[in-house]
Amino acid sequence: MFHIVLVEPRIPQNTGSIGRMCFNAGFTLHIINPLFSIDEKAVKRAGLDYWKKLNPLLWDSLDDFLLKNEKFKDRFFFATTKTKRTYFDVSYKQGDFLFFGSESFGLPLELMQQKWENAITIPMKDCGRSLNLATSVGIISYEALRQNFASFKA
Repeated sequence: MFHIVLVEPRIPQNTGSIGRMCFNAGFTLHIINPLFSIDEKAVKRAGLDYWKKLNPLLWDSLDDFLLKNEKFKDRFFFATTKTKRTYFDVSYKQGDFLFFGSESFGLPLELMQQKWENAITIPMKDCGRSLNLATSVGIISYEALRQNFASFKA
């Protein structure tokens, strides 16, 4: 249905939780250049028994991912704090790719500049810096699912 793309995630527990959500929502999880072992206990614990059923797609680099998925780039959406366009101002379609950056650095600016009009944000108070990665993925992913719920297959 949808594709969740994690670019260099740094916290195993977040990745495990996101994998669990992807499995239950029927989303495909792409993980680009993880900086930790995907077999870490923390990933498996957060993902529970869903993790082994998920079969995440692991990519060596962002360049490799982009090269193999270039035909879909018009449907890439980039979660960032660097835009004013909110995630609920977008009409999502099945097959869309929702990109999320690492907990430490976010998404590379060069990536978002390829299709800046598809940069989206979650509204927060001005004094807030960011939300937890797993929380952000859940918020945006379930809005995409809500908009396409009629075609959701449990």
